[in-house]
Amino acid sequence: MTKFAPFDAADYLDNEKVIAEYLNAALEDPNPDVFLVAVRDVARAHGITQLAKDTGLGRESLYKALTPGAKPRYDTVLKLLQALGVKLQTAPNHSEAKTPKQRSLTKKKQASEPI
Repeated sequence: MTKFAPFDAADYLDNEKVIAEYLNAALEDPNPDVFLVAVRDVARAHGITQLAKDTGLGRESLYKALTPGAKPRYDTVLKLLQALGVKLQTAPNHSEAKTPKQRSLTKKKQASEPI
């Protein structure tokens, strides 16, 4: 019987572009634990001890913050991402590309148009 090593994403997270794509894919999942696990994978690829030094956080705190179900503080997540060489960015949701004011005006216009 052939034995295979278990898959470990951390083995493939070797540059900032790959890391950013991996984290962006995780952000698309509605389950917040998926993102935490992805950040944990990137942290392991980077090295938890080095990441603790780079962020000024303790190793134990990092493990705790990156456990599924954890609710890490926003500033903790930003410190981690900065130390990992990536940042969070927003983009318009293509189905909701209008501002709330534009949506309101569109609804009013549609309501006033004859059927």
